[in-house]
Amino acid sequence: MTRDAQRTILLTGVNGQVGFELARSLQGLGKVVALDRTGLDLSDLDQIRQVVRDVKPSLIVNPAAYTAVDKAESDVDAAMRANGEAPGLLAEEAKRLGAALVHYSTDYVFDGTKEGAYVEDDAVNPQNVYGKTKLAGEQAIAASGCDHLIFRTSWVYGARGKNFLLTMLRLGAERDELSVVGDQMGAPTWSNTIATLTANVLAQAVAADDGWWSGKSGLYHLTAGGSTSWAGFAKTIFELSSSEKKPQVRDIPAASYPTPAQRPSNSRMSNDKLYAAFGVRAPDWREALRLCLTTR
Repeated sequence: MTRDAQRTILLTGVNGQVGFELARSLQGLGKVVALDRTGLDLSDLDQIRQVVRDVKPSLIVNPAAYTAVDKAESDVDAAMRANGEAPGLLAEEAKRLGAALVHYSTDYVFDGTKEGAYVEDDAVNPQNVYGKTKLAGEQAIAASGCDHLIFRTSWVYGARGKNFLLTMLRLGAERDELSVVGDQMGAPTWSNTIATLTANVLAQAVAADDGWWSGKSGLYHLTAGGSTSWAGFAKTIFELSSSEKKPQVRDIPAASYPTPAQRPSNSRMSNDKLYAAFGVRAPDWREALRLCLTTR
């Protein structure tokens, strides 16, 4: 990533939860070309190639993805194209241009059977199509040889789009009691946190010499601090929310709420490598949630 004053950053998925936040947090690091699905559709590989060659970015930031986890079970080709093939193509084009790529992956590459927090070197074993396609994207990027950062995150929520936070607030206004899975653990991660830490890391790249990427390229976990269950997340949403109506949240086992895609029981991931490499650490999930609810 050059230190040219005309540095261009190509941002995908600008209307998504993370993309929307990145469009703001990346300001000041270069000229941001932020595209929604109409401008760059990850299902259209020819368009991807053409857009990258037209824009000629020195950095590509790719939060766009196929994120319908349950639908992916029956829509395998579309999920693989967006999550596996498209990131690989972005990486190939980045390599051709001498550009760098920032990409986002998921806790769902793991099977959830580990007792403690997953680290980057732990064996992957995705249990659903979404996880398998995201893993394929990781592997394609690594195989391309381009300068890259892959950030695995988890349980992403924000003040826009479709996510657990907004679903709970909507259902909580309608019902007196909610049944929520209590035996799956992870770290709810605010989309703003992901964008802010990404921008912090990339600011370090901008300020560094040309050898920065060769020393820092690789895979990192990036989630909020701490962990909870989905039920614990829901209870805290209502605890911190300004809504007058506070429904009761009843813990249920995942087996009582079957879904087409199997979710890992343990999605906790260690952020120690991220901190060691870049000196950044996400806030605790409760504090981030409190801020999100204050600013929404």
